[in-house]
Amino acid sequence: MSRTKNWHSIPEYNALRALMQAGTTTGAAHHLGLSQSAVSRSIANLEDRLGAALFEREAGRLRPTQEAVRLNRRLDPLFEALDRIDGPAEPVQETLRLIAPPTYAHRFLVSLINSFLTMNPNFFVSFEVNTSDEVTRGLLDDRFDLGVTGVELSRAGVKLLPYRMSQAVCVMTRDHALADRSELQPKDLDGHNMIALTHRHARRGQLERLLHQARSAPRIVAEVSTSFAAADLAKEGLGLTVINPFPLYHYRSDDLAFVPFRSPIRYQTHFVTSDTRPVPRIARAFMRHLRLNTPADPYSRRG
Repeated sequence: MSRTKNWHSIPEYNALRALMQAGTTTGAAHHLGLSQSAVSRSIANLEDRLGAALFEREAGRLRPTQEAVRLNRRLDPLFEALDRIDGPAEPVQETLRLIAPPTYAHRFLVSLINSFLTMNPNFFVSFEVNTSDEVTRGLLDDRFDLGVTGVELSRAGVKLLPYRMSQAVCVMTRDHALADRSELQPKDLDGHNMIALTHRHARRGQLERLLHQARSAPRIVAEVSTSFAAADLAKEGLGLTVINPFPLYHYRSDDLAFVPFRSPIRYQTHFVTSDTRPVPRIARAFMRHLRLNTPADPYSRRG
């Protein structure tokens, strides 16, 4: 009884292709490492299943029929796929969807992204610079795999993984009246021009309470939304600022004085991942790369 038409046999297809190439059962059998009878049996089974002749004998050789030619053409994608499976593994490009606010993104992360991709040429990074609020929303909406933030948020659906911890510093020009101090306290800022972060930063309120308790009243001459902007205004001589030194220290330590600020103000930098989806391999690799390659500085340490 004939087998059903939707049944497939790789050995039979191999016999067909070998016979089409060799032209004789002897040549096909030699190519496949089989006996002539095994090749003939495979072709007979295939013809029986298809209900069509696949070869005609002509001058001592077997010539494929049009049915055999059409079948062989349809088999090309199958055998190409089998060659890929049996052959050397092809590199698969993985994509990291990364998001971070400007303070971490500019200069700091772009440098580490470069070294990461240099070491992993089969990886690809899609990087967005946005606010810390958008970092959280993007992870919740599955638009990103990994975020970096300095905001200590608590939100269902995302997980914070400690990266760096740092202490507050006062940043100012090197010729500032307070630049040669080994340490500054809230009372020392009284009467000095100060660049403050906007009130949306939690540390702004904490700093104001400390200044009030010390009866210290610096003159706030400007408000900015990022630590980089605060440091750049300080560099212009507008005043001093109290900020997180990480990662700013790595790019402004040659231009500005960094003086420890004695206070309970501490900063925690986190990796942000989804708490409901597995963390992709490339995201884990990037976090490991950052932890291993973040330069040391006097004001921050591994979180």
